[in-house]
Amino acid sequence: MEILSVNSPEFRKYGRVINNVDMTELVKAMKETPVPEGVVYEPGVEALEALPVYKEISNICYGEMPIQIGYCNGHNSKLNALEYHRDSEVNVAATDAVLMLGLLQDVEEDFTYDTSKVKAFLVPAGTAVEVYATTLHYAPCGVDGKGFQVAIILPKGTNYPLATAHAKASGTTTDNEDCLITATNKWLIGHAEGGLDEGSFLGLKGKNLDLND
Repeated sequence: MEILSVNSPEFRKYGRVINNVDMTELVKAMKETPVPEGVVYEPGVEALEALPVYKEISNICYGEMPIQIGYCNGHNSKLNALEYHRDSEVNVAATDAVLMLGLLQDVEEDFTYDTSKVKAFLVPAGTAVEVYATTLHYAPCGVDGKGFQVAIILPKGTNYPLATAHAKASGTTTDNEDCLITATNKWLIGHAEGGLDEGSFLGLKGKNLDLND
């Protein structure tokens, strides 16, 4: 699979590189977070949110909205699913990492999506990127089989358990976006081979992409 750079013109449809916030202390703190054999996601981590850069990210990247800083770490090379939020997500790479991305505009009316449209982008260690709300994304991937550590920054409350019941999909197609909601501010389209929880909407069509292929 071809891996493009977040510094390339192709990335501009999906997000932007953040150059006006110094993420050095966040990258350093991320080095102390665990890297499991699988993938672990923590939406909010007190030690990361206690850093002075927290307020700067809130002010500059989110226009003074309350935010949370967590992480997604581990070992991964596959797509498995794609998700989106109603706002941008900031990713800060403590190690080299690859993001597999798509465009919300390419999701069909039945909320299926063809994985052949996914593009892969390398985020070099120390780089911060804003992933736009219209960009489909999921867990990062490591480079050359190595583990990854990526800080995940979102508006406060995102990706936490839902407080109310939502619609459920029947099979692999639906005309109701509510069927995609799996957590607060999280709409998810899974792949049949992605190992997702039972009841997840499995609307990804085509290969479950793997960086090793």
